[in-house]
Amino acid sequence: MGVSTARPEKGIAAITVDFPPVNALPVQGWYDLADALRAAGRDREIRCVVLAAEGRGFNAGVDIKELQRDTGHQALLGANRGCYEAFAAVYECETPVVAAVNGFCLGGGIGLVGNADAIVASDDAVFGLPELDRGALGAATHLARLVPQHLMRALYFTSRTVSARELHAHGSVWQVVPREGLADAALELAREIARKDGSLLRLAKAAINGIDPVDVRRSYRFEQGFTYEAGLSGVGDRVRDAFGKERQQ
Repeated sequence: MGVSTARPEKGIAAITVDFPPVNALPVQGWYDLADALRAAGRDREIRCVVLAAEGRGFNAGVDIKELQRDTGHQALLGANRGCYEAFAAVYECETPVVAAVNGFCLGGGIGLVGNADAIVASDDAVFGLPELDRGALGAATHLARLVPQHLMRALYFTSRTVSARELHAHGSVWQVVPREGLADAALELAREIARKDGSLLRLAKAAINGIDPVDVRRSYRFEQGFTYEAGLSGVGDRVRDAFGKERQQ
């Protein structure tokens, strides 16, 4: 359980997240993921990183139970800072990052894949930001990198999900494959990328980030200010507790 790194082939690092039962990451998990991504990016032998997950889904966001156990605001602050670091680590990884998405990709998962360089998804994958149902805000910055502006807003305000095939139609998912073929498909794309010159790939990643029209770090940090406000005002806890009670019924 946790975050692990392997080298399935020369030039490729595979970072796998495994936090049963649904890959809702605790505060330390986000920091561990950020550290793994940055370490892989610094390794001059690595030319591409595959980010994947074990279990039922790719990512269910923040561990809400950890937030509910905290009588103060330290867990909320930790989760926000941890997410900020993990999302940035994907974006700023010195080599391209391919996200291999299975099952659900929700909340913080959108922050990860929205900052990835390419996405391969299983045909059962769904993507969404149920933040308003869970007493939180954030990651609209990253959802806006996956779908057009008005669709992003509708998905955000309704907490609905969108399928991998729909995202493929929008051009944000590279390939949709049967679940059993996801690992091979992601590795195949990573292998093609890793054939390029490593130094040139790093220059290309820096150049592409440099021409991005949106500063994802600043944009997401702006969103987080409203997450803090929701937490401090008590509305976040109220909605989160109601969500927890609904799940228990």
